[in-house]
Amino acid sequence: MATTIKKLHPLFCAEIGGIDTGAAIDDATFGEIRAALDEHSVLVFHEQSLDDERQITFSRRFGPLETSGKANPAKGTHFARQSNLDIDTGGVIPAEDRRMIYQKGNYLWHSDSSFKAVPSLCSLLSARVVPPVGGDSEFATMTAAYDALPDDIKARLSGLVAEHSLVFSRETVSTESLTAEMKAELPGAWQAMVRENPVNHRKAIYAGAHASHVIGWPREEGRAFIAWLNEFSTQRQFVYSHTWHEGDLVIWDNRAVLHRATAYDALSHKRLMQRTTVNGGIMTTAQPGRYELAAE
Repeated sequence: MATTIKKLHPLFCAEIGGIDTGAAIDDATFGEIRAALDEHSVLVFHEQSLDDERQITFSRRFGPLETSGKANPAKGTHFARQSNLDIDTGGVIPAEDRRMIYQKGNYLWHSDSSFKAVPSLCSLLSARVVPPVGGDSEFATMTAAYDALPDDIKARLSGLVAEHSLVFSRETVSTESLTAEMKAELPGAWQAMVRENPVNHRKAIYAGAHASHVIGWPREEGRAFIAWLNEFSTQRQFVYSHTWHEGDLVIWDNRAVLHRATAYDALSHKRLMQRTTVNGGIMTTAQPGRYELAAE
């Protein structure tokens, strides 16, 4: 079948048809997918034949994969498991369990791995078990939001750097979701507050829940500015909401969108989503003495 691309939102996001990402894909077809990601920021595929091995194989076409840290149930693998199911027993995890408290952070608007010195290029989320209602994912285009900013705010953003921290974002939800050992491997990172796509040169706001404060600004002033940017960027005209079906795969560009999960009845219904995350390969700005890689 020929590849088809259908817009799902006036500003971004497209459904890709005629491709099974779980099968062999030639370079020309993958090139279409990669170009579509730059153009649309979020790609939706239905009825995919992915299992864990096939997802890893396809994800690696985009670049090297991240390994999950101690906070994720799939720690030490290339998967970030989003689920209410115990990875060992298959039973439903109790609501008071640290693993479920940690996952409440997914309800915040965020960009995956922005708290790492080398942030993510993109994420690939595969729906394996889907509840009958709830558990949707929402995406906000930070590119269109940047375009809509008043000129004085664009000028103010130019050159700004923010510190991003998973500890900061998770502790806005609960102080019990991370152990001292987990916190020790999460030092946070500095990120430019505007990202530019190197292919089409469109700019995007780079903020989200992991953004703690603006470097060089009074702490509360910076946090208020970040909160304003996040609220502005997640207005409904900038948001696409995806209702999951088993077999769906959604890929999103972490340089250009924020995303969040929505709630579902985690005691009555099962949900299993497997996410692979592609390393971006480059820092957005120099780091405060902790890292030596070049910035973009």
